[in-house]
Amino acid sequence: MAAAAPQQRADALEARLEAMSLPESGPVWLRSAREGAMARLRAMGLPGRRDEYWRFTDPARLNAPAPLPAPRFEIGERPVFDIVDRLRLVFVDGVLEPRRSDPLAMEHVEITPLTDAPDLHWAAGLYGALEGAGQLPVARPHAALNTAVAVDGLLIRVTGRAPRPISLIYHHAEDLSDALLHHVIRLEPGAELTILENGPVSARLNKVMEVDVGAGATFHHVRAQGRDHQRQAITHVFARLAEDSVFKSFTLTANGAITRNEAVVEFTGPGASAHMAGAAVG
Repeated sequence: MAAAAPQQRADALEARLEAMSLPESGPVWLRSAREGAMARLRAMGLPGRRDEYWRFTDPARLNAPAPLPAPRFEIGERPVFDIVDRLRLVFVDGVLEPRRSDPLAMEHVEITPLTDAPDLHWAAGLYGALEGAGQLPVARPHAALNTAVAVDGLLIRVTGRAPRPISLIYHHAEDLSDALLHHVIRLEPGAELTILENGPVSARLNKVMEVDVGAGATFHHVRAQGRDHQRQAITHVFARLAEDSVFKSFTLTANGAITRNEAVVEFTGPGASAHMAGAAVG
């Protein structure tokens, strides 16, 4: 199957960027990471359905300058993870809502919104690094787009065993909301953390999660995607595992006009293990 022509890729990217508000502020390290991602992105352009890696998926809805309308789908179900003792962080259309969230404080855990990242921060040198490394051998331009322009997300560092999970709760409010979320998670050696995610997030979503798991550390990730019928989403998980570390991730996807989940796991030491599983419900 012939790939999309370079000019088609470039034209699709320019149309997408022209419709966006590109970030102009932030600490030096974040601006530098965004510039690097933009350079990668311009070299790739956006994918076409004739590209081999996208041959079973039409990326038109993800490439389009604006999302197609996606009305909220109210089902009256009990919220997922509602019975779990957790630190609740609520996002509405991809924007953190502090008044609806628990305080960003927990033993052994540091949480910083990406919008509040200071000049000196542990995420410098990590934000965008795993995404950049994950561009080979297969190009993932939507991940580079996320790194280049995302302004919302969380920077989470864990230094010991977190006493309870961090629950990321995503609400979809506007029919034309277009969210880009970028989370960076660093587990220091021997640390342990569970991340829970649930909710449709927005009409269209582009999300990147970079997870750096130190030696002997354990990371658990459980997410329930859904359930709006017309939701359009692409997500990426980039993980780096040191020796004797554990990475476990499970995704349940329900409904949605298009949902594409990509994952790249890099093993950098002996004894590391990764378990990834998922289920889809139409």
